[in-house]
Amino acid sequence: MILERLELSQFASNCYIVGDEETHEGFIIDPGAESGHILKKVKAHGLTIKTIVLTHTHPDHIGAVKPVKEATKAEIAVHAEDAGPLQSSSPGRGMFGFQMQSAPPDRFLKGGDTVKAGNLSFLVLHTPGHSPGGICLLGQGVVFTGDTLFNSGIGRTDFPGGSYNQLLTSIYTKLMVLPDATIVYPGHGPESTIGDERRGNPFLRGR
Repeated sequence: MILERLELSQFASNCYIVGDEETHEGFIIDPGAESGHILKKVKAHGLTIKTIVLTHTHPDHIGAVKPVKEATKAEIAVHAEDAGPLQSSSPGRGMFGFQMQSAPPDRFLKGGDTVKAGNLSFLVLHTPGHSPGGICLLGQGVVFTGDTLFNSGIGRTDFPGGSYNQLLTSIYTKLMVLPDATIVYPGHGPESTIGDERRGNPFLRGR
């Protein structure tokens, strides 16, 4: 599996490029900014991008969706409950003061769906709490957790639609049931494992 993490913008949002080494089909997770940098890496890996997957639609994770879609012709896949910011008919100012240019979704994801690239297949986990339509992607011994679970942290819940109790429920029922060796690739910060978070995440201790 081809896997590259890009840390983008002043918010240090993680964008992931994932590809099948055999077919060179791939997908991009959370193109938050710097479309030129993202596309340069895609070209370097020789990938044909089929899907742009959004773990949620806060501006620091979708800022480069429009130019990346225009360049790759890939479908945009997002949970329906987080699709609102992508469906505006005109540019506007979003959360954190971002200037938003929308690109409407092509596919609505739900828990239990799969995202495929060549021979790779990832299961969609609906993990609301940071946002109503937050998702994670599980497959190949890794899980992309967006802003649900971080290395030694969890997502904020003080944004519209956030819920601390719902976030913890999502983490415990969807992520903490995974094998300890599962590698966690979060929306911000370095990677971890489910086992390390189970044992050492201060937000999960004593539960």
